[in-house]
Amino acid sequence: MNNEKEKILFVDDDESILDIASEYFQHKGYPVITAKNGLEAVKILENEKIDCCFTDINMPGMDGLELAEYIRKIDNTIPVIIMTGYPSLDNTIRTLKNGVVDFLIKPIKLNHMEVCLKRVLREQLLFVENIILKKEVKGKEQLKRLNRELLYKVEELNILNKIMSDFTITSSSSDIFKRLIDTTIKIMHADEARVYIINNAAPFEITTSVSNSAGTDKAIEKLIMETVSNAMPLLISENKGACGLPEDILSFMVVPLEIRGKVFGILTASIKKSGIHFIEKDLYYLSFMTNKAAYAIENLALYENIYENLFSTLYAFVKTIEARDPYTQQHSNRVTKIAIVIGKEMGCTSEELDILNFAGHLHDIGKIGIRDVILLKPDAYTEEERNIIKKHSIIGANIIGQIWLLESEKEIIKSHHECFDGTGYPDGLKKEEIPLLARILSVADVYDAISSDRAYRKKMEKNKTIKIIKEGRGTQFDPDVVDAFLKLHDDGVIEKIT
Repeated sequence: MNNEKEKILFVDDDESILDIASEYFQHKGYPVITAKNGLEAVKILENEKIDCCFTDINMPGMDGLELAEYIRKIDNTIPVIIMTGYPSLDNTIRTLKNGVVDFLIKPIKLNHMEVCLKRVLREQLLFVENIILKKEVKGKEQLKRLNRELLYKVEELNILNKIMSDFTITSSSSDIFKRLIDTTIKIMHADEARVYIINNAAPFEITTSVSNSAGTDKAIEKLIMETVSNAMPLLISENKGACGLPEDILSFMVVPLEIRGKVFGILTASIKKSGIHFIEKDLYYLSFMTNKAAYAIENLALYENIYENLFSTLYAFVKTIEARDPYTQQHSNRVTKIAIVIGKEMGCTSEELDILNFAGHLHDIGKIGIRDVILLKPDAYTEEERNIIKKHSIIGANIIGQIWLLESEKEIIKSHHECFDGTGYPDGLKKEEIPLLARILSVADVYDAISSDRAYRKKMEKNKTIKIIKEGRGTQFDPDVVDAFLKLHDDGVIEKIT
């Protein structure tokens, strides 16, 4: 009997991930080969027989999806698992087209990778056995039976891929719950699906988090709490009254949502129309779905916590700068508020407004690198001092640039002193070369700067500030941004928020 484990290929341009994954799986007894990009992996595949491939998406030369397509063409029995820190709908669709069997979101726990590996290798074995069987079977009936089994397997994989894709593009817990309900109704052909959040402080208090109907029957509540207690899914294929369910519910499922072995929520599904009922396969799909949803919620909570802590740290730097210069206190808050209302007026997306909110608060973070003797100088700057002050946009961009999550914010912070006619700094960009959000921030920043007291001058009168903004239309500022700002000013919106 051959006890040799399957050979794994890891492909990622992050060497630390390759080192950690290689050490972990080699310790588990798996032969491991690593490659830093898709082109390296192709060379390896020309000389090595591998059984499974884990690959990152974003890599130089040949990305992960191109590699997956290459592997599918040379040997469609090799399962490919995508790893990415940038899940998107476009990437999810492309993975399905390229035959990818699973989709993991970074940061990935090694034990989750191992569970995923074992599952896809089992499915690979079944797939290969079916191919061999197809070659060996004789007779029309046997071929028809095999085709039915293969079609069922393809349908099952499509359903599981659909479930996975539904939970890799979510941006909030409420969105995950909504997708959970929508997918349950669509895939299980349920008439009703509901999610309950279990209150830890009072375990028997059930709150309907997302639902398409109101109220909870006592019998349903009892079944829910039994599921919470034993952490096991429940299937009532045909309601014959033994469980006390309402008569209009003909078939019923209850599945727990768990994080680290602790039940925090419950998903229920009901059929109320005669002719169909839930079966064990539906319970399997629903359990798979809740596992994916719970994993997505855990990752989202971790990401949000990291993001909030990061923002708090960076914002503390801004507070430090403002504490050094009493004239600029709350400047960043006011600039952000003005920029956001301009962005809304110009039709920016919610994602763009979030970026504007972050960049607005941090646009002057680079001033932390400017000496107090210059920053707090009570007189007008000399040419040399002005050139030093101008460096704050590059310093700020370099600070933010250390964090890979904030590439868009970095560019806005760097470019918020660029001018529409190309006379700004640090790069002399002009017109559409300047990011739109930087053009918006520029108007907000200048308006608040000239409307506020500074170390070397008093704030300007309102009519003069508006005149300066108008005079800068088409030279210092984007004309469309100025027009949006002036409309908001005339409507009294700017005055209300400042």
